Amino acid sequence: MAAKPFASSADLGEKQQTLEVLADGVYALTAEGDPNIGAIEGEDFLVCFEALATPTAAREWLARLREHTDKPVRYLVLSHYHAVRVLGASAFGADVIVAHEKTRDLIAERGEADWASEFGRMPRLAKDPDSVPGLTWPTLTFSDRAVIELGGDRGQLVLQYLGRGHTEGDIVAWLPKHRILFAGDLVEAEAALYTGDAFHRDWAGPTLDGVAALGAEALIGGRGPVTHGRPAVEAAIAQTRDFLQTMIDEVGAVHARGGTLKEAFAAAHASLVDGYGHWPIFEHCLPFDVSRLWDELSGIERPVVWTAERDREVWDRLQG
Repeated sequence: MAAKPFASSADLGEKQQTLEVLADGVYALTAEGDPNIGAIEGEDFLVCFEALATPTAAREWLARLREHTDKPVRYLVLSHYHAVRVLGASAFGADVIVAHEKTRDLIAERGEADWASEFGRMPRLAKDPDSVPGLTWPTLTFSDRAVIELGGDRGQLVLQYLGRGHTEGDIVAWLPKHRILFAGDLVEAEAALYTGDAFHRDWAGPTLDGVAALGAEALIGGRGPVTHGRPAVEAAIAQTRDFLQTMIDEVGAVHARGGTLKEAFAAAHASLVDGYGHWPIFEHCLPFDVSRLWDELSGIERPVVWTAERDREVWDRLQG
């Protein structure tokens, strides 16, 4: 049997983008399982959520957004540190770049390695990589909660840390007035989870409990379509939790009996593929997911830094 192409290196076709206006001045751009991005209008400014992988890619999004509003970008909010979410930041000209304090620490610790890793895994997202001027650094960080007053009758945008999940530093952006939640990669709607830098048990338990407790009626996850209505939001959270719990159960059983990482990957793949294998980036993510969970079960508290070289080693070992 021929080896599978590395990660998403063979996924080079353009994805259809969909811009939705979710409420007055609330925008979400989805793209068939590619990273989602959004924006919220204040009275006389914009808050943008996520930055895409390169300034060139970000400028294309901003051109779409400018068909609806010409307000200047005051805040750029980054849900976490991964390169394909943040390296387009320079295109926004934001006055303030906001992230969790742990996200800043992660950029300092592993941002350069993550840049090389993610662009190697997903070359199609790295549109015009030479347009990236360097690492993206937040200019404002917080630990638990930050509130942006949108002005007029637009209410508040609440930025909140709900616990460790996809990374150590994920945040969500919550619009209580509209009950709309930008969940970042803590929730995926019909897209496979990447958990290579995750804390699986925290994420599957108290962190997703915190997401659910907000009671959103529309949710924009990190990938996949916007979910509309409480039942669809609850289903997206449940799908995310089930993916995580299935991995924990299957990999945990192999680990407990003294099996191998390769056996754990096979068990997780067999249990997940029928329900989730048709989702975007499933085959791409699973080797890195299982490797991180195996480390976590082995007592390695914090994720090992992913490098381009380590990516290939794990891929060849599990998907080769």
